[in-house]
Amino acid sequence: MMLSADELLAGSRLTFDVDVPEAVLSPGDGTGDAAPRRVRLRPLTVHDLQLVSRAAKENDQLLGALMVQRSLVEPEISVPDAAAMHVGLMQYLLDQVNRISGIAAPAEQLTAAASDPLTRAAFILSREFGWTPREINDLTLGQVLLHLEMLKERGTQ
Repeated sequence: MMLSADELLAGSRLTFDVDVPEAVLSPGDGTGDAAPRRVRLRPLTVHDLQLVSRAAKENDQLLGALMVQRSLVEPEISVPDAAAMHVGLMQYLLDQVNRISGIAAPAEQLTAAASDPLTRAAFILSREFGWTPREINDLTLGQVLLHLEMLKERGTQ
């Protein structure tokens, strides 16, 4: 049986309550027996990943902070607040974000994927022409290169 478009997109509308152990919140203070507290996360979308990879460029620490900040539904926090988290908490939340988003790849692989020439070309064509991923996917490599060359001549790249 084929999936419907609604079924494919349903996952991006889900939220997950994730327990954050006290030992992760306050490492080293000896209160590891306290009940865990929760945050509410949502899976990252392709759009989220495009935004964070473009914003973070070559800064892996910022990439993680942006991913956690975009995923946090409750509490909502700013990017500077996410970047100010201690490393253990950031890593724990990032692992949870990756898990619920279905991302098995570490942040380094995401950064590498975002810098792939074809990925970057698809992003540029989407931004400049408003094309959907399906429309870009239907282009041949020659068509992609032709459109990129035309944009380069126009001076928009």
